[in-house]
Amino acid sequence: MEKEEWKSITNYEGLYEVSSLGNVKSLGNNKTKKEKVLKPRLNRCGYYQVYLSKLNVPSTFNIHQLVAVAFLNHKPCGHKLVVDHINNNKTDNREDNLQIVTQRFNTCKIKVNYTSEFKGVSWHKRSNKWTSRISLDNKSIHLGMFDCELKASLAYQNKLKTL
Repeated sequence: MEKEEWKSITNYEGLYEVSSLGNVKSLGNNKTKKEKVLKPRLNRCGYYQVYLSKLNVPSTFNIHQLVAVAFLNHKPCGHKLVVDHINNNKTDNREDNLQIVTQRFNTCKIKVNYTSEFKGVSWHKRSNKWTSRISLDNKSIHLGMFDCELKASLAYQNKLKTL
């Protein structure tokens, strides 16, 4: 069984801590409030989140973000580097299941309901060929039509190397 390690939450030191197993607790005030593990809620995207309050101002945080900041030294920077769940389970917020990756890697990782197992490749019914496309600055760039799915993927990979 994994040992649970606790660390302070940045900007909420002395109020809340997050654990290496993805739990969040309120530290209480030793007089009227006791220390307690908070019950997370699922947000509409399927991630666990908690509400933290400081000076009576509540804020919402995704637990995987809190774990990554505390244990992986993640510094949120928009969408350049993001927190990825290695096993693709959005509710498994253990430190061992999280990694910091590029946004491109994260979006390439999951393949659900696609006609190809390769990123940037899809089956074009009208031509009965594989097509390869890549997105750059929110624009789709057509890389060609191919008889072979692997060749379409290679075109995508080659273009990716030039970016």
